[in-house]
Amino acid sequence: MALVKSVGDFFGLDIGTNAVRVVQLSGSGQGWSLSHYGYAPVDTKTTASDSPEAKRKLGEIIMTAIGQSGIKTRDVAIGLPSQKTFTTVIDVPTMSEAELRSTIKYQIDQYIPMAVDEAKVDWVPLGQSLHDPKQQEVLLTSTAISYAEERLEFIESLGLNVIAAEPDPIAMIRSLLPTGLTDARLIVDMGEQSTDIAITYADAPRLVRTIPVGLGSLLKAIVTNLNVQEDQARQFVLKFGLAPDRLDGQVLRALEATLDNFTSELTKSIKFFQTRYPNTPVGGILLAGYASSTPRFGEYVAAKTGVKTEAANPWQKVRVSQNDQQQLLPIMHEFATVVGLAQRSNRS
Repeated sequence: MALVKSVGDFFGLDIGTNAVRVVQLSGSGQGWSLSHYGYAPVDTKTTASDSPEAKRKLGEIIMTAIGQSGIKTRDVAIGLPSQKTFTTVIDVPTMSEAELRSTIKYQIDQYIPMAVDEAKVDWVPLGQSLHDPKQQEVLLTSTAISYAEERLEFIESLGLNVIAAEPDPIAMIRSLLPTGLTDARLIVDMGEQSTDIAITYADAPRLVRTIPVGLGSLLKAIVTNLNVQEDQARQFVLKFGLAPDRLDGQVLRALEATLDNFTSELTKSIKFFQTRYPNTPVGGILLAGYASSTPRFGEYVAAKTGVKTEAANPWQKVRVSQNDQQQLLPIMHEFATVVGLAQRSNRS
């Protein structure tokens, strides 16, 4: 939803389940440099609640993160959680963008899962269809007007000016996808409660979805199966991961059912993509968030899907000072969405 209202300095704001993240970048040749960043933990109960008290607390945490970052501009690009958005790729007859603009509004209702008069919809042409030269592909995103307006009102009540709102998975692609790829990639960004995935080709998303499995699902499985407290379960996952030789393999065994469901969803997504694009193989899986910081997670996913995996770096196109790198090191993997938001520009 690229509703850009002004240009110039702005920053990205990611209101995550367990933390608020802000990032401001400056242009650096063909890339970016990190100007400011902020990070403030937040209780998941606060982000899950719509109560006035929860919103007040969340507003204070957002302003704390901005204040600590040193960001001065009030212009902000915000992320919209994948659970609140719908993204799909559709085929339409090849036509000019002007013709597409005048006709697509009459077709939108057949593609989105809500009444068109209750939805805020944005779209962008992706070019010629990969499987039918007479068609072109269009990326379509939507969210409920009620949610979009409520989020806008909340952010602007803090004295900020929202220049753009974008689904989190679209932002994460911008930061996580390396430039110059010639084949398709599956991006997997695991958060606290869910995992955003996207299969891209030619720098554009061709499949976007969310899997309702996150770090919290893994912790719950360990708490249940190993009879430990959640804090200890978190240590087990983030320290030992899926190593079969740590703690006698107890962690891996406790997680196997949850992980099998998770990897089967990845496999389904790959099969769906290959059915739609039979001549475009998925050349690799890029892991981000907790999927990249959990030891041996990549090896497990590669073994189950048959596709090679590697950790994705949301900072790969950003110049970060040595001091900032050291400060960010424990949480760098959490910044995919907010770095992608901050990278929005005419060049990107």
